[in-house]
Amino acid sequence: MQTDELFRDNAYLRECTATVIAVIDRAVVLDRTVFYPEGGGQPGDRGTLRVADGGTFEVVTTRKDPAAGLCHVLADGANAPPVGTQVTATIDWDVRHRHMRMHTCLHLLCALIPFPVTGGSIAADRGRLDFDMGEGIDREAVEAALNRFITADHAVGARLITDDELRANMALVRTMSVAPPLGSGHVRLVDVEGVDLQPCGGTHVARTGEIGRVRIGKVENKGKHNRRVNVLFDA
Repeated sequence: MQTDELFRDNAYLRECTATVIAVIDRAVVLDRTVFYPEGGGQPGDRGTLRVADGGTFEVVTTRKDPAAGLCHVLADGANAPPVGTQVTATIDWDVRHRHMRMHTCLHLLCALIPFPVTGGSIAADRGRLDFDMGEGIDREAVEAALNRFITADHAVGARLITDDELRANMALVRTMSVAPPLGSGHVRLVDVEGVDLQPCGGTHVARTGEIGRVRIGKVENKGKHNRRVNVLFDA
């Protein structure tokens, strides 16, 4: 089932009107949505679906299902609005915005540590990337450089390239654990102007200055050639 993913073109949309097109157990599928589904280390959005009489349904997470499509998962025990219901879908903006800030910050970290990425995750207060490297990093130097990128207020944008263009330039792919999806004819690149360019389907802020100051936390040894770098918001 196809859902129009409005967040792809505008990550700052907080709500939209939509129609329920399917219900599978506690999962509601809409014809359009502002909810980002879990993927690429970024958690799925939470929020509410509100119907005309003022009733609300709590969305505890959002995920992609191979068969059902983009699913808004309701709280345990909740009854879903029936197919055909008109709803207003509203995300928890405070949490989403923190995900956007951290996701963008991790792109900057990629630019500073020139090793392949073996994994990563994002939360509302922190994020981390695992790098295929056998050595540690100078935490203070990386933290200072990261905050310089942030305060420089670089523009962040997105554009599409064809599958063939990506295949011809696989150096753009930094992640070893998750390959960018091919087969639709195009791949989305996120461009931190003058700093980083790589395939990514997540949500990001429009300028790096919006991230705010960050700190490098623990640098953990996760194997002979794997170092985990943790990043935390300073406030």
